[in-house]
Amino acid sequence: MLITLVQDTIVWADKAANLKKVYSHLTSVAGQTDLVVLPEMFTTGFCVADLHLAETMEGETVANLKSWAAEFQLAITGSFIAVENESYFNRAFFVFPDGRVEYADKRHLFTHGNEDKYFTAGDKKLIVNYCGFNICVLVCYDLRFPVWSRNVDNEYDLLIYVANFPEKRIPDWDIMLKSRAIENTTYVCAVNRVGIDGLGIPYNGHSMLLDAKASDLLPFEENETSIQTKEIHVEPLQNYRTRFAVWRDADVFEIKM
Repeated sequence: MLITLVQDTIVWADKAANLKKVYSHLTSVAGQTDLVVLPEMFTTGFCVADLHLAETMEGETVANLKSWAAEFQLAITGSFIAVENESYFNRAFFVFPDGRVEYADKRHLFTHGNEDKYFTAGDKKLIVNYCGFNICVLVCYDLRFPVWSRNVDNEYDLLIYVANFPEKRIPDWDIMLKSRAIENTTYVCAVNRVGIDGLGIPYNGHSMLLDAKASDLLPFEENETSIQTKEIHVEPLQNYRTRFAVWRDADVFEIKM
């Protein structure tokens, strides 16, 4: 599978501008990739209090994503501000080339940034099958909670984190991503934004694509907009899991919602 990571700035609270940028990026990689990974809240930035920016699953963001996925014959994943039954969510999505959409909401809301005051936490993981990979998509702060990320019985082969992870805590990001790859014996794809948001918070990227040994297959320059593509294969991962089957010795546990 060819996977493309989009490390970019996000125009604060301007859906039209951000959608226009994404369409341009998709045009540039059309025919050269299978899956495009966008940052968390790619249409708005981390505007948790601006609930007027929220959309339903029938809104312009999902409609555009479905149209573009079909036009360019690729899948797209990321997150946006969703509204459903008068509740608001940081919603991770996976749009397939055939127009199907699967989604799940961010489980761990970032209380330090008041996300919990406005949004409702999710209660399920987004795991899809695409191009021979089982893919789990989680959102930013979920990275800090390894139990939620746990790869039970190898239920996924690729763990994706979409994020707005600030520069001041990027050393944590670097360490935790490598830990998630090793402890879950999985590829990890992590896409973070760059630039300064509307609250004056700087982001420096550090997007990466790791193999199950935490080797970085696709390093990104710090503080730079960059779109990079890499081909990954599930067979070497499965062979490694067979040779070094630590997953068989994992603890059994139950997550209580």
